[in-house]
Amino acid sequence: MLNITDFDYPFDPLLIAQYPLEKRDQSRLLVLDRINGKTAHRIFSDIGEYLRAGDILVLNNTRVFPCRLIGEKEETGGRVELLLIKQSGENRWEVISNKKLKEGTIIRFSKTCRCEVTGKYGTNYIVKFHYTSDWKELLSEIGQMPLPPYIRRAPSTEDRERYQTVYASEEGAIAAPTAGLHFTDELLGNLSLKGIRTVYVTLHVGIGTFRPVKSEFIDRHRMEHERFNVSKEVVDLIRQTREKKGRVIAVGTTSVRALEQAALTGDLRPAEGETGIFIYPGFKFKVVDAMITNFHLPKSTLIMLVMALAGRENILRAYDEAVLQRYRFYSYGDAMLII
Repeated sequence: MLNITDFDYPFDPLLIAQYPLEKRDQSRLLVLDRINGKTAHRIFSDIGEYLRAGDILVLNNTRVFPCRLIGEKEETGGRVELLLIKQSGENRWEVISNKKLKEGTIIRFSKTCRCEVTGKYGTNYIVKFHYTSDWKELLSEIGQMPLPPYIRRAPSTEDRERYQTVYASEEGAIAAPTAGLHFTDELLGNLSLKGIRTVYVTLHVGIGTFRPVKSEFIDRHRMEHERFNVSKEVVDLIRQTREKKGRVIAVGTTSVRALEQAALTGDLRPAEGETGIFIYPGFKFKVVDAMITNFHLPKSTLIMLVMALAGRENILRAYDEAVLQRYRFYSYGDAMLII
């Protein structure tokens, strides 16, 4: 039985990237061969050297919305920070608050927007918004990008662009699928010219990406459910790739989870809805041959997934190497190609 301590590793917090690099594709790239455990150190823009004509890249096209709101309690003027988690009805949202709130509390965000706390859902709150302008325009005006808690600074104007993939199109995530942050339009175009297909799935990253695993034995952990979609077009193109001996290369853990959820019954099929799939060592992959990912938190479900694909010992050795080489870690950090 796998214990949470099996997924720990020694780490220097100074390696956590607080800002993105000036150029997306100039991040460092650690290449890990999951068969023999060998590694190589490159720049992300070199990734085409490891991909072949006939391979297919699967990217998550979810778009992060500015769901971090800062307001004041109408009664006391106290500052409150809310994170919108899930819409639960007309003008109603499930939220996380940095302060304890009482039912009936009014929080004001601007002259045209306030909300009222109407109840609780577990440890989260349910609030009803009252506003006089278009909701999306309002969020764009008063909302901030929801940077992860390990980025210890306030969101900036730059984050609106950089904490978003260049191909983000389907709004609904509260966190970016960060493996995709390294791609530029130019790099994707060059890969296409080389004969590498690109397709898109959608998985709206939810609060589960930040939830720690609290169970001692990981098979007792339950993932938060997230909305996803794998279309018939994607399924057909992956089948064609397989028939021609091409490889399926998932960009990010979210793309992996969407694809493997769509294949849980045995064959890859079009699928949409919600997924709580939890991938950890022992999982039998049905779709994914390789993946591009960032470096992940110790004891997180994300590092469990990459260990499931590449092997625990391979990943621990690669992470030791990345720490020694002073790679940049987490959302705005460097990348790994597991091939």
